[in-house]
Amino acid sequence: MISPAVVLALLLGTLIMAFPFYWMAVTSLSSTAEASAAASVRTFNWLPLDLQWSNYPRALQRMGSKPWTGFLDALANTVVITTLCVVGQVLSCSLVGYAFARLRWRGRNAAFIVMLATMMLPAQVTMIPMFILFRWFGWIDTPLPLIVPAFFGTPFFIFMFRQFFAQIPEALVEAARIDGCGHLAIWRRIMLPLCKPVIAITAVFTFIYVWNDFMGPLIYLHSEEQMTLAVALNQFQNQYGDFSDMNLLMAASLVTMIPCIVLFFVAQKQFVGGLTLGAVKG
Repeated sequence: MISPAVVLALLLGTLIMAFPFYWMAVTSLSSTAEASAAASVRTFNWLPLDLQWSNYPRALQRMGSKPWTGFLDALANTVVITTLCVVGQVLSCSLVGYAFARLRWRGRNAAFIVMLATMMLPAQVTMIPMFILFRWFGWIDTPLPLIVPAFFGTPFFIFMFRQFFAQIPEALVEAARIDGCGHLAIWRRIMLPLCKPVIAITAVFTFIYVWNDFMGPLIYLHSEEQMTLAVALNQFQNQYGDFSDMNLLMAASLVTMIPCIVLFFVAQKQFVGGLTLGAVKG
C-alpha cells in the first residue's frame, strides 16, 4: 500500500507541473491588460475577472497576414509534415533495427557503434552542412528538408527497435522461414505486430517533436504559405522582440497543444509499455 506521504508528494508534484497549463488557460481567457499584468508578475488572478472567449477566434485570425487562411495553411502544413515524419521514422528505424538485430553481415557491430556515436553530436554541429546540402538540392522553402531525413532513421529509435527485435525468440523467426517468409515478410508479419509498444513510443516522441519544432521550419521555410504552426505563433511578436497580446498568444498556444495532449492519452497504454520495455525479464 502506498503511504500517504508518497501520495502527497505525487499530488504536490502534479500540481506544480500542471500550474503552467493552468496559467496559460487563465491568461488565454483574460483581457489584454489583465494578461499583461500577470505576465509581468505584478498580479495574478486565479480566475479571469472578465471571461474573453473571443480571444480564441481572434488569436487564430492573427496567425498570418490573411484572417483564418494563415492558421488553416499552417495547420495543414504541420499535419502533413508531422504525419510523414512519423511514418518515415517508424518504417526506417524498424527496418534498420531489424537489420542490426537479425541479419549477420560483416562490420555489423562496428556500424552499430558508429551509429550510436552519432547521438553525441549536437544538432548545431550539422545544421550548417545540412542547410548547404538542401540548398544544393533546391529544397529551400519546401517541406522536403523536414520530411526526408525522417526516412533515414534516428539512432535512438533504431536502438530501441534493435533491442526489442533481439529479444524475440529465434524459434519464431525460424518457423517463419520454414513457411517460406523472407526477411521483409518476417519484418512485416512477425516483427511489426509484436513491437507495438516501440512503435507507439517512436510515434509519440516524433509527433511531439515535429509538431512543436520551431528551428527547422524557421530555417528552411521562408514563405508564409509554407509555415507551420510553431512559426505562425511568432506572428504575435512585435518589432521590438516582445510578445504583444499575451492573452491571444496563450489562446493560440493552447489550440496548437491539443493534438499532442490527445495523442498522449490515446496512446498512453502503449506509451507506458514502451517506457518499461525490457525492465523485467521472464
